[in-house]
Amino acid sequence: MSRLPVKAILSCAFAIALIAALMLPQNGMAQTYQVRPGDVLLVEVLEDPTLNRSVLVAPDGRITVPLAGSIQVSGQSVEGVQRSLTARLASGFTNPPNVFVSLERPTERKRQDREPNTPPLISVFVMGEAMKPGMLSLPPKTTLLQAFAVMGGFTKFAAQKRIQLRRTNSNDDRQTITSLNYKQIEAGAEEGRLVLQDGDVIVVPQRRLFE
Repeated sequence: MSRLPVKAILSCAFAIALIAALMLPQNGMAQTYQVRPGDVLLVEVLEDPTLNRSVLVAPDGRITVPLAGSIQVSGQSVEGVQRSLTARLASGFTNPPNVFVSLERPTERKRQDREPNTPPLISVFVMGEAMKPGMLSLPPKTTLLQAFAVMGGFTKFAAQKRIQLRRTNSNDDRQTITSLNYKQIEAGAEEGRLVLQDGDVIVVPQRRLFE
């Protein structure tokens, strides 16, 4: 039986130790970081790659994942979100699935050190099949069409004729939902000039089969 050289064994041991050391900060962050609205989480399911996606934590602190539905995640650790999602998805698999959740992009905090007399930015949340889902920090009076440009357009799975703009009335918490057709907006429809407000949510649903 051949023996590995001592130098090779030491090299392997060093490599394993280095990988473990690099993983420690990430694992520590997963346990201590508290998820908040505006964060973008990366969800990966080993047994079903069709469930892999980037999900935005909505202003109400929830995420929506196919087969799992809507889950309250704000205030949880990333590891806690992973456990919650695994439990929700378990009923759809013969054995509990291997679910991995990581923080893909934390929400941007509004800067407080702006120039005097500069209006504060507004926060607009983008969910679903957008190229850049997450929280957009935009100048006041930004229009819907301008926001589409900032978020980089849509993925190939986007149902561009069924986009929604969800707006909550600050006085009575009632939500209004406006249906939007991007093709019409692109052609010059009036909705494209709609001025966005702080807290607006743009939802880009996934295209249905044969849609």
